Amino acid sequence: MDGRSIGLLVGIALGFAACFGGFAAFLLVGALGAVGWGVGAWLEREGPAHLRDLFDRERR
Repeated sequence: MDGRSIGLLVGIALGFAACFGGFAAFLLVGALGAVGWGVGAWLEREGPAHLRDLFDRERR
């Protein structure tokens, strides 16, 4: 997916939240979307090897 498609989906989600849930739901969807974007960017940068090391309990 390119940036325009993702932006369109985020805009639709925020529009539905504002329409059906009010301003508080709009802010909540926006904040959770920002958190999801940050986690996705972090995972993409670090890669799966880093994630495996994070959950490895036998680290020395």
